[in-house]
Amino acid sequence: LLNINVGGKLFQISYKVAARYPVTRLGKLAIYTDPMKKLQLCDDYSVQKNEYFFDRDPSIFHYIFHFYCSGVLWVMDEMCPSNFVEEIKYWGIHLKYSQRCCRILLEEKQDELSEYLKIQKELEAELEPLDSAEQFEGKFLGRFRKMIWNLIENPYSSVAAKIIAVLSSFFVLISIVGMTLSTVEEMKHKTGKIWMEQLEMICAIFFTSEYLMRVISSSSFKNFLRAAFNAVDLVAILPFYIQILFENLDEGDMLYHEELHKMENVSKLGKVLKLIKLMRIFRILKLARHSTGLRAFGFTMRQCYQQVCCLFLFIAMGVFTFSALMHSVEHDVPGTNFTSIPNAWWWAAVSLSTVGYGDTVPDTVLGRMVAFACISFGIILNGMPISILYNKFSDYYAKLKAHENET
Repeated sequence: LLNINVGGKLFQISYKVAARYPVTRLGKLAIYTDPMKKLQLCDDYSVQKNEYFFDRDPSIFHYIFHFYCSGVLWVMDEMCPSNFVEEIKYWGIHLKYSQRCCRILLEEKQDELSEYLKIQKELEAELEPLDSAEQFEGKFLGRFRKMIWNLIENPYSSVAAKIIAVLSSFFVLISIVGMTLSTVEEMKHKTGKIWMEQLEMICAIFFTSEYLMRVISSSSFKNFLRAAFNAVDLVAILPFYIQILFENLDEGDMLYHEELHKMENVSKLGKVLKLIKLMRIFRILKLARHSTGLRAFGFTMRQCYQQVCCLFLFIAMGVFTFSALMHSVEHDVPGTNFTSIPNAWWWAAVSLSTVGYGDTVPDTVLGRMVAFACISFGIILNGMPISILYNKFSDYYAKLKAHENET
């Protein structure tokens, strides 16, 4: 018998049984005749007891021992898949000796564990700043740039940093409120317009100062430009300066062009300015820098993009299918709005979303049956991804919040 001591527990295996698997560690131990080769396979050897010692997990070796006795490798559900794979790799036993059901369960658990670790790593990276305080050591104006970095990127470093973080969110909200009020008829008069312009200028000055401070405190300008939050900051301040540029160009055109040509330019410029002013709505994305909930939502969308894309695919299929059916049964009705399949797309999209504006409705019995089928399909379709998205969002939010508190 081959005396095997694994972690303090003694196992006895016949030399003949172990030799049936010559590729494994115990199989080599049984067939080798050179004592030096045998010592290389184990951690220690007791001459008095003729016992080979292995400093491994004895609980998992029970399954290895059972494998040599029966020829089948069993995998229990409660075991850690990484630990089990590491152990059988040490003993030189391949996973192919296990039953198919065990192998499928183990591979599923491995995939789940890998996915969990990947998400955990990405969640931690979500809260990690682009730079760290240590990267400024030995660099030009390192202490000064580190101080600015703490003020802008680390709101928990000091009271001043916390105030700047609060001010950043405050100016974002003020800017959005100002943009909203500027569309109110009463605020379009001269006094209100001046107030709105002054408010926009103050917000733009603050956002520009904040952006410049981030540029100064960045250790790598290339990485700074690649960061998504910094791109949002740039989009937040560009409309103000583009608007000033276009207004100056407009004044130049007023001096050198004829009246008709001027009016055309003013009309075109007005449309461009409206589009540029609309870009200010992206400033609300700046709140994600200081909002764990918005970060968790964005992270959920990135992790669940396959489910979301699948949902949009089902919606598109439903829209095309039910609009074609509705056109088939309703196109002969006098005064119908379903004159073509593209004209029925809006009805199908609204019905699938279960909103039902009622602006376009079927008149025939068959049309109402198609509409009922469309609405029923929409209810089932809308209910499918909600639980998945919400559960993942709540899980990611809790993990981000916990990691943020630890930090």
